[in-house]
Amino acid sequence: MNLKDKIVVVTGGSRGLGLGLVEALVAHGARVTVVARAADALESVRARLGVATISADVTDETAAHRILAEIRPDILVLNAGAKPRMGRFDQLSWADFTATWETDVRAGLYWLQAALNVPLKPGSRVLVGSSGAAVNGSPMSGGYGGAKRMLWFMAKYANGVAEQKHLGIRFQTIVPQQIIGGTGVGDAGANAYADAMGIKPETFLAGFGAPMPPREFGEKVVAVLEDPKYAEAFAFGLKGDTGVTILEGAAA
Repeated sequence: MNLKDKIVVVTGGSRGLGLGLVEALVAHGARVTVVARAADALESVRARLGVATISADVTDETAAHRILAEIRPDILVLNAGAKPRMGRFDQLSWADFTATWETDVRAGLYWLQAALNVPLKPGSRVLVGSSGAAVNGSPMSGGYGGAKRMLWFMAKYANGVAEQKHLGIRFQTIVPQQIIGGTGVGDAGANAYADAMGIKPETFLAGFGAPMPPREFGEKVVAVLEDPKYAEAFAFGLKGDTGVTILEGAAA
């Protein structure tokens, strides 16, 4: 898929990994709309990159339907999510444990349902942001790993509905396979695990091998969208050392 003039909506695209992706999409000629809550961050990305912006709560079901019905993107990227509340398993409250379920999973449900029910155009692609924690767990981030795995499942469920309804929409899952510094979620995780291990955060991050800063992450996602060999696969692992990997056993 050539991204030139493609219409793309990115949730949570005003900072962190989402911003890195928006930068890459713009560089490849896409027409991007960023959806996020923070007005100041949205204004900054609009002024710097020339993208359209919408201030909205991604967990607002009506907003998801309204935005997709108005924009009808060729590509939807569900990147927005809450920073998990870090702590040892035996010390987390229920609110701590479920914070990412209340944001990431709830938003995922509403936006995936909107993509199916609006519906998006035939040939559209929806990328759902997951995490390596969905595979290996993350004992200090409460329900985060489970929430990210649930999003993976939900993308698979959405593919099933799209096939049943003959919609021609493809749902795919993006799985960063390392903690990424310089992002809210990445820094929170690195700091918590490094503190528990008695080492510096940069030492902890170095254990993942080559770093994958947000813009590099964005370029890898662009590769998933543009390279025909990735068009039909379902889940992709992204890592600084190995690039993009089609995850085995992850068929839709």
